[in-house]
Amino acid sequence: MADGVRLCSRIWTPAGEGPWPVLLMRQPYGRAIASTVTYAHPRWYADHGYAVVVQDVRGRGDSEGTFSGFAQEAADGSNTLAWLRRQGWCNGRIGSYGFSYQGLTQLLLADGDQLPDALAPAMCGLDERLHWACSGGAHWWALGLGWGLQLAAQGCRRRGDATGWHRIRRSLEDGSFLQDGPALLEQLDPEGMARRWFTSDPAEPQAWRCHEPPEALWRRPMLLIGGWHDPHLAGVLELWRRARAAGGSPELRIGAWSHLQWQGGIDALQLAFFNRHLKGQHEPTAAEPLLLQSLRDQHWQPRSPEQGSGQHWALASNGLAAVDSQEGRLLEPPDAGESQAVVLVHDPWRPLPGRGGPLGLDGGLVERSDLDQRCDVACFSGTTTDGPLELLGQPQLRITAAADQPGFDLCVALSVLRPDGTVLQVSTGVARFLGETCLRPQTRLVQLQPLLLTLAPGERLRLSIGLAAWPQIAVNPGDGSQPCGGSGPSHRTISVELQLAGAELSMQPMVGAN
Repeated sequence: MADGVRLCSRIWTPAGEGPWPVLLMRQPYGRAIASTVTYAHPRWYADHGYAVVVQDVRGRGDSEGTFSGFAQEAADGSNTLAWLRRQGWCNGRIGSYGFSYQGLTQLLLADGDQLPDALAPAMCGLDERLHWACSGGAHWWALGLGWGLQLAAQGCRRRGDATGWHRIRRSLEDGSFLQDGPALLEQLDPEGMARRWFTSDPAEPQAWRCHEPPEALWRRPMLLIGGWHDPHLAGVLELWRRARAAGGSPELRIGAWSHLQWQGGIDALQLAFFNRHLKGQHEPTAAEPLLLQSLRDQHWQPRSPEQGSGQHWALASNGLAAVDSQEGRLLEPPDAGESQAVVLVHDPWRPLPGRGGPLGLDGGLVERSDLDQRCDVACFSGTTTDGPLELLGQPQLRITAAADQPGFDLCVALSVLRPDGTVLQVSTGVARFLGETCLRPQTRLVQLQPLLLTLAPGERLRLSIGLAAWPQIAVNPGDGSQPCGGSGPSHRTISVELQLAGAELSMQPMVGAN
């Protein structure tokens, strides 16, 4: 590197004599792993004619220096690209790939003259607040702590702190990290990126970093990968929007995937992408620029995030939607019906669990009929479909609500109610409200995870509204302060009145709805 620090890489090369095009991955988890949790082993790409370089980023693995997270990657990424192009086994053509942290390292570059010729960032985004740490004004509690402690454990291993490593490992295995995680980060990784996130207010954007790639990078060939159950999907959609706005032609695939489960992977797709742009090899038929995978039947469809199915539903109840899961109704216009308010009570001794979705440690589709039977969940079900009903876009709930305490959360789920009575949750969203405005009736907005889904004949749509999603987000104490863990002795019981007049569930375009 420019400051003399040496970074360590592992290199796989094809048989025979080079030079070859290069595929680069830069990651903090150890170069030998090479993201094989989601991708084919680098040897597979080498067998298809690429030199593959997987690099330990600064301060990780066997690389020198001190790890400081995303902020360090722009200069090191540009220096690495320049170094690669000086190697005799590199023919000058470089592609980059990787997901999550490895996805963002492809975008963080300091030198507009040293860019990859093609890149395939997956499941990442540029805004540390909106794309890495928070949703709806609430920190990603279980996910954020789990990831931050993983990085902290690597730091312990690097400096020979076996005791610290085992403390972290035990907390993750027995679940105590959900309560003890912030203290462990403070003790074992006080300067770490995750601790900084948890000590920053999600309601103050100026306190957070938002990264900016070189302008020319937006126009490079780009394959963007997202998942319906991945928490970084908003970041991927923003990358797609930014690239198109800058004059690029990004390809986009959104699968029925969580962060770590890609159901067969994308390696064949990715290989064809790099063959086109690094080798000039084209398939007999042109690749679709946009393909979205339907959540349940897993069919790929050429749909755009700028499209939306556009449905609107009103919410109706005689006041018993939280007592009887079948009583609340979703009504299609113009049938708005007459409704009474619904009151939900959050008991901090038994907070509503969060399950599945993008923020769950069990991310994905889940059955939630037991949650809908709770009396702290208000359920609103639509009419039985006569034929297939497609939902495309970002579900959005707009509702007037007020609490009796200066802090509350709205935790919303969209599900398919099947003829056999099972309730398949397909999308979730959260919104956090703090301060004295919580005490006054105001319009509240909750944005759920985007989706592409088709309801079969005989099925119904259901909207479920609760006041907690532990441990996906911290339990709101109800006193106006920022939540920072599970329930405690000072947590307040919170009553929230939902005024259904004018309340609306709608399907908005994924891009342009925020």
